[in-house]
Amino acid sequence: MTLSRKLLIFLPMVVFAVTDSRAQIASTSLRGSVSDPSGALVSGATIQIENGGTGFRLSRVSDAKGEYEINQIPPGTYVLTVSAPGFAVQKLSTELLVNQPATVNVTMSVEATATTVNVSSGAAELNTTDASVGNAVNNATIEALPMEGRNVPDLLSLQPGVLYLGHNNNQSADSRSGAVAWSRSDQGNVTLDGLDDNDQTQGYAFTGVLRSTLDSVEEFRVTTTNSNADSGRSSGAQVNMVSRSGTNSLHGSLYEYNRNTLTAANDWFNKQAELSQGLPNVAGKLIRNTYGAVLGGPVKKDHLFYFLNFEQQRTAENVQKTMTVPTALARAGSISYYYGDGQQTYTLSPAQIAGMDPKCSSYGTCPWGPGDDPNALATLNLYPLPNGGVAGDGLNSASFSWSAPNPTELTTYIAKIDAVLSDKHRFFVRGNLQNDTRLDPPEFPGQPASNTHSDDSRGIAVSDTYMFTSNVVNSARYGFIRQGYADSGIGEGAYVNFEGLSTLNAQTRGTILHVPVHNLIDDVTWTRGSHTFQVGANYRLIH
Repeated sequence: MTLSRKLLIFLPMVVFAVTDSRAQIASTSLRGSVSDPSGALVSGATIQIENGGTGFRLSRVSDAKGEYEINQIPPGTYVLTVSAPGFAVQKLSTELLVNQPATVNVTMSVEATATTVNVSSGAAELNTTDASVGNAVNNATIEALPMEGRNVPDLLSLQPGVLYLGHNNNQSADSRSGAVAWSRSDQGNVTLDGLDDNDQTQGYAFTGVLRSTLDSVEEFRVTTTNSNADSGRSSGAQVNMVSRSGTNSLHGSLYEYNRNTLTAANDWFNKQAELSQGLPNVAGKLIRNTYGAVLGGPVKKDHLFYFLNFEQQRTAENVQKTMTVPTALARAGSISYYYGDGQQTYTLSPAQIAGMDPKCSSYGTCPWGPGDDPNALATLNLYPLPNGGVAGDGLNSASFSWSAPNPTELTTYIAKIDAVLSDKHRFFVRGNLQNDTRLDPPEFPGQPASNTHSDDSRGIAVSDTYMFTSNVVNSARYGFIRQGYADSGIGEGAYVNFEGLSTLNAQTRGTILHVPVHNLIDDVTWTRGSHTFQVGANYRLIH
């Protein structure tokens, strides 16, 4: 394996705009205006947002134009309270989604008596702040959607302009699968809590190094086109996931999902092979059992929270294999061929083959006697008899199709601690660990697994967000991911194979791969009037 070292440094980048512009930092923003019933703008109004689950709150005062803006807000559901002298207090409930700027304009009502007006805001439904195209979904939607393999990045396949070829037949390795708006699949960018989570060795569009379970993702956001210059490092889709946190309420769940073979149809080739051998029509195994537990809650109300998730998936799944094996005549030492117009065949018997070189013994070129090599025939007879004709030449070789076991066990551990140190300062640390094992199908029935694939990738993320003033916010994040997997093949020594036949035994070899990735990001957002200035740096070190 070649050891490569890549150093990518994105120099500080400044974005000047009359509208908001954020990096892909797993947060969001809120802006809007405050006006009276006649449409006149109200300056000096107090705008406060509060998340009752975490105790997070921020306050702003509308400027001379009646406008307000709040940056670097953790995604979630908030109560927006607006008050001003001479007006009734307005309370609005709004859901702020990751990397999807929200605009909430508030119209105050004249205060006749002390009242509170409750309004439900759909601010997160439409992005009117920038030209980025994409969708964000919350945890409730993620858990409700049926998802093959329960892989959250697969939600990218639901976006317009994305080519998805599925995961069957190793199509995930096809560079076309995951292409977005003419950008190749390896130009996608997957982040978790705003930090790099890309598979550096394969560059797949629908998978990250660290597995995110359905119950551990608070929100998912994908930008397919027109992403801002500071939202990603590539031309493809920008996939951003935000991990869940604990809240002031103790919450938890136990869950199990089971998919089995009862409703699965048999593979066509497997069915034909079974019929030719007089076997019953039985589909290959397709059993997936996923179970886990989630627990989250407060350590100290409004200030310190924890979130834990364990999940394991056990899969008993078969894949259809079609191999090329010798026919019964070839196993007996005969050789057949076409002649004439190609429609006629002739078969040479073992005696005829031996008679083609009668003097080989005296020449010392056939130590086992003239004709077929008995060692070769012994090897050919170790192959199973063919049960189909979709492979081989139809004379000396044919196909053997069978449903081969391909079991998998995936284990995921996720832990996160969130701290609200003050109204201006928040912090979190998250750790991920997975322990996966997959047994690749045997070469032929009765043989051991051709390869054992194991994955023990792990990672840690740390984030610190501090508000220096009401209009200057700094967000610093550090992530370390150690992608690690190994293949334990069963192949040993040298091999001599028969041309045109499948190898009798798997010839897989062992490999070990470790890819440590360090990612350090810092962003400063400064709001002045109706303008927002942002400067940031993104450092990645890959071994």
